[in-house]
Amino acid sequence: MSLFRPALAAAFAAVGLTAACAPPLPKGVDPLMLEQAVGEAIGDPNTCVLVGQAGSGRVVWTYGSPGVCGKVWPACNGTDARDVGALLKAAGREGAVIQASCPSNRDRSRSVAWAAGPVPGQPDLVFTAVMEGATTPPGVVVSDKLRGAFERAGLTPAN
Repeated sequence: MSLFRPALAAAFAAVGLTAACAPPLPKGVDPLMLEQAVGEAIGDPNTCVLVGQAGSGRVVWTYGSPGVCGKVWPACNGTDARDVGALLKAAGREGAVIQASCPSNRDRSRSVAWAAGPVPGQPDLVFTAVMEGATTPPGVVVSDKLRGAFERAGLTPAN
């Protein structure tokens, strides 16, 4: 137990330093409200959502555990696999909208869904998301639900 506590303290310190160095969300956007809106829309233990700066892909906000956000899943685009951070960097450079789904295991009992693209109304921000499980909705549904969550949290201007 005594070895666990210093490791846990170091992990929390590293997360704190990363968060302190990250650029902030746009003025007026409460990160807790954004977390709640995303959680209600697509919250699941196997979900990761990143919001980052367009161009650089530098992370501004994260939803999900480091284990999920760092995990590599099938890419659903003919390449082998990717993680959500790599997709954020690509989306930031390319500004592409991605909505993809495919099986995540050999027996096809589970699937992975990817969603990425510009944050509506925020020209300097992009988002990426991955969700995996037995009842994962398609990537287009994940994308649509995220856009609604962004609007409810004030990240995206209301229509």
